Amino acid sequence: MPTIVFVSPKGGAGKTTSALILATQIARKGAAVTVIDADPNHPIKAWSTGANTPNNLTVLSDADEENMIERIEEAAEKTPFVIVDLEGTAAKIVLLAVSQADLVIVPTQGSQLDAAQATRALKVVKQHEKMARRSVPYGVLLTRTSPIIRTRTMAHIAGSLTDAGINVFQTELNEREAYRAMFSFGEPLEHLDPREVSNLDKAIANAEAFTAEVIATLREGERPAVAEVA
Repeated sequence: MPTIVFVSPKGGAGKTTSALILATQIARKGAAVTVIDADPNHPIKAWSTGANTPNNLTVLSDADEENMIERIEEAAEKTPFVIVDLEGTAAKIVLLAVSQADLVIVPTQGSQLDAAQATRALKVVKQHEKMARRSVPYGVLLTRTSPIIRTRTMAHIAGSLTDAGINVFQTELNEREAYRAMFSFGEPLEHLDPREVSNLDKAIANAEAFTAEVIATLREGERPAVAEVA
């Protein structure tokens, strides 16, 4: 069953938001998903206490360096999809989670500093590949981008990453009020009130595009259970 691991050594990169968006969109399409919230602040676990958390979305918050692999294995036995939101700086737990990953997603904002930090996460992926002698699919996800204007800085960063042979998702997660509102109101996107949250329809379309690209990436690797969210 596909395990998708979100890694970022820099706070504020949109890691938790991206993980929650993907999880809720997969659940919305009818597939069961488990989120392993390994962030010390457990933001996704707190979000899940809301009344409209999908019945097919489970959040676990007791994973650590001692049991990460077991928690992923247990979750994979129960749900077709497992999503892991990791603490940004704990190298050991990151390496453990990456060892179980079918796809690693590295969210990063559109600045040279953030892009440089993203390469730290990619080094963990490469380290595991050498140790395990297997390739680990990965992609850098550009986050909090403008839905209107593509800046020269953003274009330069995306181009530099691609030129360096680093996989970059074509879909970017835009800067949207709706993504912040998910945590403020404890709701999935589709349960937010469009009268209170601006451009909700565009946020949902952006989330759907990101999820579709993740599913397509998993399909390329012939990962099981992916057909369930077609």
